[in-house]
Amino acid sequence: MAGHWSAETRKLELETVNRFPTSTTQVDGDLRWDILDIFNSVKEGLKIAARKYGDRIESIGVDSWGVDYALIDSNGAMLGNPFHYRDTRTNGMPEAIQERVSKETIYAETGIQFIFLNTVNQLYSEIQNDGGAIRSARRILFIPDLISYWLSGSLYQERTIASTSQLLNPITGTWSDKLLESLDLLPGLFMPIVEPGTIVGTTKPEIGKGTGLSDVSVVAVAGHDTASAFVALPGNRSDYAIMSSGTWSLMGLELKEPRLGVEALEDGFSNEIGYGGAVRFLKNICGMWLIEECRRIWAEADRGYEYDEIVALADAAPAMVSLIDPDAPDFAAPEDMPERIAAFCQRSGQVVPESDAAIVRCIFDSLALKYRFVFRKLGAYNSVPLQGLYMLGGGARNRLLNQMTADSLGVPVITGPAEATAVGNIAVQMIATGFLENLEEARVIVENSFASEVYEPSDGRPFDEAEKRFEALLDLK
Repeated sequence: MAGHWSAETRKLELETVNRFPTSTTQVDGDLRWDILDIFNSVKEGLKIAARKYGDRIESIGVDSWGVDYALIDSNGAMLGNPFHYRDTRTNGMPEAIQERVSKETIYAETGIQFIFLNTVNQLYSEIQNDGGAIRSARRILFIPDLISYWLSGSLYQERTIASTSQLLNPITGTWSDKLLESLDLLPGLFMPIVEPGTIVGTTKPEIGKGTGLSDVSVVAVAGHDTASAFVALPGNRSDYAIMSSGTWSLMGLELKEPRLGVEALEDGFSNEIGYGGAVRFLKNICGMWLIEECRRIWAEADRGYEYDEIVALADAAPAMVSLIDPDAPDFAAPEDMPERIAAFCQRSGQVVPESDAAIVRCIFDSLALKYRFVFRKLGAYNSVPLQGLYMLGGGARNRLLNQMTADSLGVPVITGPAEATAVGNIAVQMIATGFLENLEEARVIVENSFASEVYEPSDGRPFDEAEKRFEALLDLK
């Protein structure tokens, strides 16, 4: 993505330069990222950008999904393709870890929600299985740090992406020695943390030869995509919750200090770090992953749907017939999602959705109800009552779900940029290179540059009536 900045109009425009899939591959039964294919696509994007914009390009910044990493050896080479966070190697790892370190201690040390995919579970799996790769490693690089390393040659671990690992202490700002040592996680793999907004180097000569971009600054932006998205808020209201909606829906607040108490632990909230040291107090909710996996299965059966067709299916189907907990373990793996949803409904004594439209409606109703559940929990942690929700990311395009969310929450939903992650990434580059002064100015620019829509709540009765039925599913084993 390219960000075009006009000092005269003080507006930012976004342009897609090269869109490509994040490829995965199966190797001996392991699910891994095809990171070399991804990097080749990144370089192709830079090559296209160099042809179009030449020396107008000021800087480059990289963000990605959280928790996943590559292992680097003493020669600076990558030791195998990174594992995908949905690989089954983390099965049983949270329980095994808690036999050595209590849940309370882990949360006090990291403030991170307990999810199977966390980096700590992945690393512990490698140690337990005596993986040769990790024993040979000298550094661990999270995905955006890895891509930046290949672009610039600079080895670093950026704060926002590191905070997703469940190994970084949000109070001290350093790696948790207690966890690294207690779990034998090879403390030498971890380096001092780099702050988002740091210029870490320039593009290497070999990148210049391959793309035409020579000596362009590489900025360590807010490397976690959600942290970048939070930068791109269409305003600065402290009485609004924030949700970044995509494969995952991450709903939370922007706080000055982490919340590490028993209540936050029991409610399952994370204290991830944002730009400028802000705490992104949030909860991971399974989002469009459910739809993406259904679309994949239906496409294999020659029933391909575009996203607008998916929305139309849901809109035409009866509401609140069948419900699921979007975060149930049933839906974690890339398997037959429609079959999984049907099985969940059958097991919970509900009407089993048989048509594609019924399945999509089930997902949308369930997401809106889960958003309601989390939003109400969040309210207890904010200094003032919550009056609305900022909706960022690709989910901001889903007009039906946006209205359903407003109805379910009973407050207005204000959409920000659909490409909020890219906008926030570029905004941090602009601060780092002196085009903008600070985060507050960046958010004013975002608000003036990208149109918002406001969804006012209308009829919340269907959600009121379904609330108890839905909450009964949250403890379903």
